[in-house]
Amino acid sequence: MQETFFTSKEAAQITGCTLRQIQYWREKGIVVPIISDTGTGRSIYYSRSNLVELAAMVYWLSVGISFDIACETLKKLKDQEPELFNSGNGKRFMLLLEAHERSPLGVPKVSLKLMEFDREKAIASLDEGQPVIPVWLDQIYQQLQQKLKA
Repeated sequence: MQETFFTSKEAAQITGCTLRQIQYWREKGIVVPIISDTGTGRSIYYSRSNLVELAAMVYWLSVGISFDIACETLKKLKDQEPELFNSGNGKRFMLLLEAHERSPLGVPKVSLKLMEFDREKAIASLDEGQPVIPVWLDQIYQQLQQKLKA
């Protein structure tokens, strides 16, 4: 089966990114498209897996996750579950706030831990007043599929 590729403009329309966001994320190596040199310049094309990455970034930024954490989350997902972005089968993950040892000033160090979605852990975290951020790639796949069919 032949892979379908999309221009930057098409990728922006499908995922809800701006062209500037796509360009910046490409320049920073966050989402790496296929770039081919032609006689008159270069052509940039995004694969379906790139669309999932772009849509995930848009989603995380829209729910208030900082840019750095969104980038870190995307990198962790690509490292831990590389087939997720190619398979078309979404999994559900979550980001949980995780407290670490205290700094010299007594301030607890916190980070977000990426893990597969576990309803009981999510509820327990919410009961403790800690945020739970869903990372539901199945929903992102479904939304992309609907946009691609339209």
